[in-house]
Amino acid sequence: MVNLSASKARLSLKSVQDYYGKVLQGSKDLKTSACCAVDSLPIHIRPILKQIHPEVQDRFYGCGNPFPLALEGRSVLDLGCGSGRDVYLLSKLVGPRGSVIGIDMTDEQLEVARRHQGWHAEQFGHAESNVRFVKGYIEDLRAAGIGDESVDLVVSNCVTNLSPDKPALFSEIMRVLKPGGELYFSDVFTDRRLSPELAEDPVLLGECLGAALYIEDFRRVMARLGCADIRIVSQAPLEIHDPEIARKLGNARFHSITYRVFKMELEDKCEDYGQVATYLGSISESPHRFILDDHHLFEAHRPMLVCGNTADMLAQSVYSNHFRIDGRKHERHFGLFDCAPVTGSIPGSSAGAVTGACC
Repeated sequence: MVNLSASKARLSLKSVQDYYGKVLQGSKDLKTSACCAVDSLPIHIRPILKQIHPEVQDRFYGCGNPFPLALEGRSVLDLGCGSGRDVYLLSKLVGPRGSVIGIDMTDEQLEVARRHQGWHAEQFGHAESNVRFVKGYIEDLRAAGIGDESVDLVVSNCVTNLSPDKPALFSEIMRVLKPGGELYFSDVFTDRRLSPELAEDPVLLGECLGAALYIEDFRRVMARLGCADIRIVSQAPLEIHDPEIARKLGNARFHSITYRVFKMELEDKCEDYGQVATYLGSISESPHRFILDDHHLFEAHRPMLVCGNTADMLAQSVYSNHFRIDGRKHERHFGLFDCAPVTGSIPGSSAGAVTGACC
C-alpha cells in the first residue's frame, strides 16, 4: 500500500477540494460514471428523493446506496457529505428521534447543503432540523468534534477513495462507532494497486479512480483494526468510456462496491455452531426479506443455518429485535461452516469470492 508524504497528502486534498468545489458545477460535468454509477434506489427511499431540493441533487456525486434498514432513531455520520443529498435522505429515514451529521472539507459544497437545511426540515415535517454540517477532514474526525463511540452508523458514498490516508480514515471510523455499530458505505475499488502517479492526476483523482483502493488492501486495513469479517452487500463493474482516461488506467478494473462492517469481535473464519437465524419480518420497509450481504438473503419466518459470525452480527447489532437466533455459540462446535461459492467477484481478488457465511 502506498503511503503519501504529508506534502503530497495536502496536495491531494487541495486537488479534491478544487475539483468538487470549483471544477464541477454539477454531476453533468463528470467525465466518467464512476462517481455516479448509482444503483436503483430501494423502493422505500424513492419517494423521499422527490422531497430533496433540486440544487442539492444536482451537486450529488455518489456511486451507490449506503442506506441500511432499520434507521429510525439512529445517530448517523455521513463522511464527505458534499451538498447533503444523502444526509437529507437519512434525515427522513432516522426521523425526529434520530440525528445526522454531515462532514465535508469543501466550502462550496457545504454552503449548498446548509442553505436548504430549514427547507428540508419543513418538507419532512420536523419541528426542527435533525441534521448538522461540519467542515473537516474525514481522516481527523476528532478535530471535527466527533467523539469516541458517539454514533450508531457511519455511511459514505464514493468518498473514502479520495482520502490520501485511508488507514487513518478507517481507524477514525472505528473509533467513533459505538460497540455493535456499523460502517455501511459505497465506493470504487480496483483489482490491483495503482501507481502513485495516478493518484496525482487531478481528473483521475476527482473521478474516484486514481486513488481507488485495492480491494485486498482494504481487507488488510480492516483486519489490522480488528475487523476480521467484512461483508460485501452489492457490487457492479464500472465501464471507462473516455479513451484518454482508459489509456492512463491500463488494465486496472474497477467496481462500485457497497460494504458493511460491524464493530464487534468476530472470528477470522466462519465457524459452525449449529445456529439458526430467523428474520421476523418486523422491519416495516422490508417485511418479506432481509439482505445482510450478497450471500445472506433471509426470507421472513424461514429459518436459515448460519455461522457464528453471522449470528453475532444479527444478535449484537440494531437488528437484534428483528431476528430470532436459535443455538448458543460455544456450546457445541461442528468445525468450519460449510459454504457455497458466490459469483461476481473482482478477478484476482478473494473479496466477493466468499462462500456461504464466510467472508
